[in-house]
Amino acid sequence: MSENKKTNNNEVTSCTNESCNNIVIENFNQVYLNKNHKKNNVFLINIFGEIEGHEPSSNMKSTKYEMLLPILAYIEDNNDIDGVLVLINTVGGDVESGLAIAEMLATCSKPKVCLVLGGGHSIGVPLAVSGDKTFIAPSATMVVHPIRVNGTVLGVRQNFEYIERMQDRIIEFTANHSNISKDNLKSIMFNTSELTKDIGSVLIGQQAVECGIIDEVGGISEAMNCLYDLINKQKNSKIDSYEHL
Repeated sequence: MSENKKTNNNEVTSCTNESCNNIVIENFNQVYLNKNHKKNNVFLINIFGEIEGHEPSSNMKSTKYEMLLPILAYIEDNNDIDGVLVLINTVGGDVESGLAIAEMLATCSKPKVCLVLGGGHSIGVPLAVSGDKTFIAPSATMVVHPIRVNGTVLGVRQNFEYIERMQDRIIEFTANHSNISKDNLKSIMFNTSELTKDIGSVLIGQQAVECGIIDEVGGISEAMNCLYDLINKQKNSKIDSYEHL
């Protein structure tokens, strides 16, 4: 049975379920990892460059939330997908868009592992902790700092309160999805002794683990093996629940 599917050129084409899967993967530059000896179907998500908001980014490479959110809904709805591997190398970007992606990742029922490579800066911190298990490469960095506001901002109490509430959302989400307390996260975020022209802290590899933001130091092998374990654990749990019916 076929169904209609819009392509990037806004053309409607008829496709089978298999070809529709290929459209999703090709159009959004994602890949399936399904050649492993565990025979698990893993969907890889690549979060890179700047997290783009409602306005187009500059010449920098960007991750677009309007493309990634439907992919996450597709992953949740697809019974053939066993787990999700998220690779993160971002300079940060739009707060609202970054939090939207992080919330979608965190609430996805599929086993998911996040791996920080290169950098997981700014709004990349909530994204990095949205997995069931999180890893960071030994050389990767995370810049933790308060919200920065671009452009002209009216110096009125309402604007400051709004920014403060957004800041609280980031702190709340990060603390709830990692092993760092809110107080410790605030002390790292509002550190004034490390960055010469800004407030915040730079965490490199093991430091991000020691403070409780990331679970373990590791690379692609450790992240993949951990994801396989989470997938098998979920599969065994489903089998046990069926046996008890």
